[in-house]
Amino acid sequence: MERIQASQGIEWIRKGFALFRQQPAELSMLFLLYMLLMFSLSLIPFLGQLLPVLLVPVFSMAFMQACVDIEAGIKVRPKVLLTAVRSPAIGTLLRLGVMYLMVAIVCVAASTVIDGGSFWKLMSGQIRPDDKNVEMSNLPLAMLFSALIYIPFAMAFWHAAPLAMWQRMSLFKAIFYSFFAVRRCGKAFLAYALGWIIIGVALPAIISALLGLLLGKTAVTVMLLMPLSVILTIVMYCSFYPTYTQVFDSPEQTRS
Repeated sequence: MERIQASQGIEWIRKGFALFRQQPAELSMLFLLYMLLMFSLSLIPFLGQLLPVLLVPVFSMAFMQACVDIEAGIKVRPKVLLTAVRSPAIGTLLRLGVMYLMVAIVCVAASTVIDGGSFWKLMSGQIRPDDKNVEMSNLPLAMLFSALIYIPFAMAFWHAAPLAMWQRMSLFKAIFYSFFAVRRCGKAFLAYALGWIIIGVALPAIISALLGLLLGKTAVTVMLLMPLSVILTIVMYCSFYPTYTQVFDSPEQTRS
């Protein structure tokens, strides 16, 4: 594992944009198919709330493989969405998904010490966002508290899926290597996170405010911002790939 400079965090974002520019239509189609699949799974009674989280490691590898194909000059096809399903590592990825779900439950449940359970009830569907109890609670602080608790788990999960699939690591070995790889490159990942906060949160908020002032219609503003939101989400998925290859090399180099 190579120690990475802080400036590389911004470079990872730039590479995400570069990957998207090479095949924007193909990546957009892949993302829309993914969203359609997640929506379809969400309609399954009871399991529909769990499956999208359980399958995050499985389908995150579709975008990682799409980036591999783009670098190789191969056109991204819809079948890449099932890359991990056909992989011998599918069992490990599914177990990783179970851990995702367990950690998410623990982190949200921990927020009850801050707001008395409002965030938990909101996430579990017991109350609606417009409920008065939510408005009066310490919801933003509870969300921040859950996010802070999740940080070490995010470090452990960040590279776990590609390590399990491309380097055939066992579940806990992949988690171990992921955690210490992110820790070793902490400054770069901090810059990466701050970059995405500016690009993915602050910038759309500013554009939304300006459009609201100019147009005065919320529906029109939402329609105009939707394509931007989709593009930024796809670029963010693409930027995951260079965070892996910068530390562990490309999949081709790994297998050689």
